[in-house]
Amino acid sequence: MSNVQRSRSALSLRRLVTAASGLALCLAATATTASASATTTAVPQKAQSKAACRLPAPQLPGTSAAHTINSGGRERAYRLHLPADYTKKRDWPVVMAFHGRGNTGIGTEEFSKLSTLPAVVVYPEGVIGTGDGDRQAWQGAPYAAAGVDDVAFTGHLLDKLEATLCVDERRVYATGKSNGAGFVSTLLACRMADRIAAVAPVAAALYPTGQPCRPSRPVPMIEFHGTGDVTIPYAGDADRGLPAIDTWAADWAARNGCHTRPQVRVTAPDITTTRWKGCDRGAEVRHVAVTDGGHTWPGADSYSGGGYTTQTIEAHDVLWAFLKDFRTPKPRTH
Repeated sequence: MSNVQRSRSALSLRRLVTAASGLALCLAATATTASASATTTAVPQKAQSKAACRLPAPQLPGTSAAHTINSGGRERAYRLHLPADYTKKRDWPVVMAFHGRGNTGIGTEEFSKLSTLPAVVVYPEGVIGTGDGDRQAWQGAPYAAAGVDDVAFTGHLLDKLEATLCVDERRVYATGKSNGAGFVSTLLACRMADRIAAVAPVAAALYPTGQPCRPSRPVPMIEFHGTGDVTIPYAGDADRGLPAIDTWAADWAARNGCHTRPQVRVTAPDITTTRWKGCDRGAEVRHVAVTDGGHTWPGADSYSGGGYTTQTIEAHDVLWAFLKDFRTPKPRTH
């Protein structure tokens, strides 16, 4: 072979080696990109929600402030309280507190003392309903504003909280007074059991909604009611479709698959607590009856309704001790 032929052969060989190396690098880069893509799509939903923990808080810790959100073509208002030690390094539980008819978030915050709890507390505002006066109300009651979907509003509000605050999506709890408690009991607990871990209605106005209550899972509940309540009678009011409170609580326990024989104890001079245990998925039910109690929030220091207000218990402490350990099921991974 001549020198020229040998030179051409060496050049061809170098070109083949270079091409093969380029192909190998290309394949390696492609594999790396695919691996990175797979890693990105496999990030759990919970980890993605942690991004909210890196956002600045919308207000100073330890304060309450008014905010708005658009829902159903309306500007809706809510009051937000952040605990004094709110930080972005942990997930905080959320307590949603729904006011009674004609009341407000700020009024409910004052008498309920819920803002003293170690949680992010939200006080949504209802829409002015029908009847005498410009009184805010909630869906499900006969005096609620027509065409307002407060269940959807609650979902939109939770979406915003979870996107902007460092909160635990599995530890969302709902409470309320009177009309707000009825909304929590007859609609939210029935339709949003996937997002609300447990509920705590107080002096609930349990108007019939005309729709069956079929929650996606057993919902734990602690319920407070005064036996001397003349606004929402403890014995019920057939003319308004209101059930007897103790019967309604027993029905909820049956829905949760609890033992049919509850434990009944006088836990304070004017407090009788009925407790159903052995429930499906541990979804316990408790009924706290205040002897001669009025349409009031137990332990309130300011006006919360007519009649006797017991001071032997603090509703916010009792309901928190019950609610705080319940969680919604973990989301399924695919």
